[in-house]
Amino acid sequence: MKILNIKNSTGTVACALFESPEGFPYEYLRSATNVMVIKIREAQARCDFEDIPPGTYAMAVVHDENMNGKLDANWLGVPSEGYGFSNDASGVLGPPSFSAASFKYDGQNVDLTMTLHY
Repeated sequence: MKILNIKNSTGTVACALFESPEGFPYEYLRSATNVMVIKIREAQARCDFEDIPPGTYAMAVVHDENMNGKLDANWLGVPSEGYGFSNDASGVLGPPSFSAASFKYDGQNVDLTMTLHY
């Protein structure tokens, strides 16, 4: 998966694959099925997951600039770090629901491109 629109090379990008709504998307280190944390090089990053069984998933990508292991948000719940979700899903005053970001995966190679929003 290629991540677009990374505003700088500070911190890391975390790609989190969820198979249920639990913890989606804020608690990715605790709740995601698979997490990949990548150093950003020249404002670019790519995450490649392997051996994922077929199923329904949602993806969250976080530009963790302060490297605290979570998607920081303000008191209204609006993210204060770069983020993106599968299906380019968005929420009203907060993140989208798991169902809005979910997609069926049949076990074949999928080439996703995700754009970060700040």
